[in-house]
Amino acid sequence: MSDRLSRKTTFRSPADETPPAKLLLIVAAGAYLSFFLFLPLVTVFVEAFCGGLSEYWLALSEPDALAAIRLTLTVAAIAVPLNLVFGVSAAWAIAKFEFRGKAFLITLIDLPFSISPVISGLVYVLLFGSQSVLGPWLKSHGIEILFAVPGIVLATVFVTFPFVARELIPLMQDQGTGDEEAALSLGASGWQTFRYVTLPNIKWGLLYGVLLCNARAMGEFGAVSVVSGHIRGLTNTMPLHVEILYNEYNMLAAFAVASLLAALALVTLALKTVLEMRFGAGSAGGRRH
Repeated sequence: MSDRLSRKTTFRSPADETPPAKLLLIVAAGAYLSFFLFLPLVTVFVEAFCGGLSEYWLALSEPDALAAIRLTLTVAAIAVPLNLVFGVSAAWAIAKFEFRGKAFLITLIDLPFSISPVISGLVYVLLFGSQSVLGPWLKSHGIEILFAVPGIVLATVFVTFPFVARELIPLMQDQGTGDEEAALSLGASGWQTFRYVTLPNIKWGLLYGVLLCNARAMGEFGAVSVVSGHIRGLTNTMPLHVEILYNEYNMLAAFAVASLLAALALVTLALKTVLEMRFGAGSAGGRRH
């Protein structure tokens, strides 16, 4: 009798879907991802290796390709630490303090998400170009910004600086200031509080933000294309080098370099999944305690 009553009083949630509806949604999502993501990705690797391993290695070891790889890694190695410092500082200020202009600062952090990367590159051309106010002075002092590594770094920093900050701000707001206040009340200095209290609490979110920032830095095309000048062997990053090879109908080499970018993206995706699992587990553990 009690079993029948319990079965009768069990209600299906309005959010639940029927099995046919669930199957249809899963099939639709799988088909969409296969057509727009999986098949293009497979095509990149198939085309890259269609000439064999020797041709693939030859395309990647070509001097211009090596220069593009080195430049891409160099720019990422500069831009990501800068954005790490900015992201932690901005998140700390926004999450831990109240000050005038806080909403405006948040808006500025979101700015690269709302404008085209090409526009951001054009801004640097207007700031440092030969017809700008700063251009003649920079040229007279032998300082090269545009069509050189500094311009590429500036453009990359601009389009990637929201990633770390935007990952940390909600996390630090959710954690509040209780742990820091307790540490300070016990005599810890500001640096000790950050190192032993704040940093351990945000480490997984910080790694996640750095990972996304690095992925965008290596794959950025629009802003870098405007400020680089497309000088082969000097200012071409990997995405720009792929474009040049493709325009020259050197398909095998273009797909070879593209496959390296795709491989880096897959590694990023794998690390992102691991961090999501670890970050989620850590957050759940913190809530339980």
